Amino acid sequence: MTRDGPALFGFAQVEVPWQLGPDDGRYVLRPDGDPGAQVTHVIVLATLGAPQRHRLGARRPRDAGPAPDPAPVTTGRATIVRSAEPLADRAAAESWLRGAGEDDLDAGLLTLNRMLSTFRRVVADPYAVSVGRHQLIASRVGYGSGEQVADGRWEQARELPPPNRSRRRVQALGPQARLAATLGAKQRMLVCEELVLRARIDLDEDRPREASLQLLVTLDAAVAELGREPSGLGLSERVDELRERRPQVAAAAQSALGAMPSPEQIETVRSTLQRLEAALRARAVALSRDPAPR
Repeated sequence: MTRDGPALFGFAQVEVPWQLGPDDGRYVLRPDGDPGAQVTHVIVLATLGAPQRHRLGARRPRDAGPAPDPAPVTTGRATIVRSAEPLADRAAAESWLRGAGEDDLDAGLLTLNRMLSTFRRVVADPYAVSVGRHQLIASRVGYGSGEQVADGRWEQARELPPPNRSRRRVQALGPQARLAATLGAKQRMLVCEELVLRARIDLDEDRPREASLQLLVTLDAAVAELGREPSGLGLSERVDELRERRPQVAAAAQSALGAMPSPEQIETVRSTLQRLEAALRARAVALSRDPAPR
């Protein structure tokens, strides 16, 4: 209880245009590997706007008209409650809300994605996806009593505006031009370009063991593939730098097989991933200047 009523808790709430995966309900989160620790968060999942059950039950194909109506969209909502940090009183809650914003939303997404990563492994579904900031159709921060937030409701909340997607036209055209060139077989994608995305999401979602293991194979693929690129792309120095980093990355991956890598090893993984991403950006820029097929 606060001095003027029930205990109040801050939360972040997000909505996406798909069902999040786990069944609707409340889920408690504790630090990994410590079942006796205090609950840090409660996540409340709800599915909104789902198609009617009789429509979902159709088993046989049906004729489709030439201009079908849009299919009804299922919306998933997650409320991420900071249960370990109750707000002292209503004044403190209002003060917290005035300063709450993107950092609190990012922290909520990180917690939600930890849950979704666990769900993906539990159900062995590689298509169960994480949630990115740009995918949200609604996002809020607010506070409420325990009873309110346990049902995804609140006492006060603020809608957060979508991220700024305005870009200069030349920036917007870059990826489009490369997409067209790749689909038209004028350029080729590298295996390491897919692998580096997997390492990045592991690192961003605070999975340093997975990131360390993923980066080792990503680095080997990148050194092999970028090392075969034409000298005119100017990547040789970058490839040499990446090759020199392999022993440190291998040591981090070896540590990750049995335990959490050290802070120094995690920093090595982080900085090496950044250098690898920079090398791939440099390749993309060089290809944009040279339209010859690769």
